[in-house]
Amino acid sequence: MVSFYSMQRFQAHLHDEAGTNALGAALARALVPGLVIYLHGELGAGKTALTRALLHASGFAGHVKSPTYTLAEPYAISLAGRSISLIHFDLYRMSSADEFIEAGFREDFNNNTICIVEWPEKADGVLPPPDLNVFLQVQGQGRDILLQAQSERGAQCLQQLHFAPNL
Repeated sequence: MVSFYSMQRFQAHLHDEAGTNALGAALARALVPGLVIYLHGELGAGKTALTRALLHASGFAGHVKSPTYTLAEPYAISLAGRSISLIHFDLYRMSSADEFIEAGFREDFNNNTICIVEWPEKADGVLPPPDLNVFLQVQGQGRDILLQAQSERGAQCLQQLHFAPNL
């Protein structure tokens, strides 16, 4: 069993889109069922780009779009030979946390579904807590990224993360 304190955070500078894609692929290899990931960052920081790279590396071959207007997009991915549902949420357009409850999204957060949430602060107080917080910030031509484990499951994900950015 991985100790929660063995790896609580990961920080890197991604120089370009290829770096973001490589991190997405590395995260895909470290996913575990039931994982809840919050994505933080301003518009254009790369939240959807990171999710797209993660989904493609997980075997999803179709088009990955931002769920800005639909609020949630479900995907079927393969995780260790097992079909898993991954739901990408974008809560940017929500006007209140009650919309999250009314949409029935809480039912999607369970031990079998991986949930990735952009703009989690829009559902503050009703959104299940994250296992992993991901902070993206544009820096020059690239972006800085910080991943913080918030649970044993998040620490397990970071422990399995094998990523070395190009320096």
